[in-house]
Amino acid sequence: MKSSLIILSIFIVGIIVGKLVGGVTLINLNDLSLYILYGLMLLVGISLGLDTHVWQQMKALNFKIILVPIASILGTGLGILLYHLIFTFPTGNDLFAIGAGFGYYSFSSIYISKISGESMGIIALLANIVREVLTLVLAPVFVKYFGKIAPIAAGGATTSDTTLPVILKYSGKEYVLSSVVNGIILTLLVPVAIAFIYEF
Repeated sequence: MKSSLIILSIFIVGIIVGKLVGGVTLINLNDLSLYILYGLMLLVGISLGLDTHVWQQMKALNFKIILVPIASILGTGLGILLYHLIFTFPTGNDLFAIGAGFGYYSFSSIYISKISGESMGIIALLANIVREVLTLVLAPVFVKYFGKIAPIAAGGATTSDTTLPVILKYSGKEYVLSSVVNGIILTLLVPVAIAFIYEF
């Protein structure tokens, strides 16, 4: 729990620094975060390559690895329905499109803004950021009470990048490949799902 609070504190400090700096940008943060992500993926790949036990487990799982993104999609759907029973805004296609962001806030918020307006885009941004932050902060709680797959299902599309470190730490190396596959599948699904939702 201590490391989760540290992650949350760093996130809050980042928000404060961003507010203080305002429009002044000393470095291109998008490029920097991309390079950090590349480095993280390289280290995770090396770790996986060195661990033969992980590959034996993945061989045993076979097609079952696809069940993780399915669980994430179903969980998101149930969350949307529960939200719909309690709150009245947003409704209809907007609500389902926001949920179909699966944590991929950078894309889904822009895409939804173009289709449904800036207000919905901002709501999509906040909803999907909250999903990512909750996964980062509550990963140890999810593992303790719901099992090692839980933070992967909760993280959605983020499990192949930003939430991967906490999944590695709390779920273990044997779940890293499942996490990466889950994140890639859901990331690819986001634009298709949102477009499909707004078609009907």
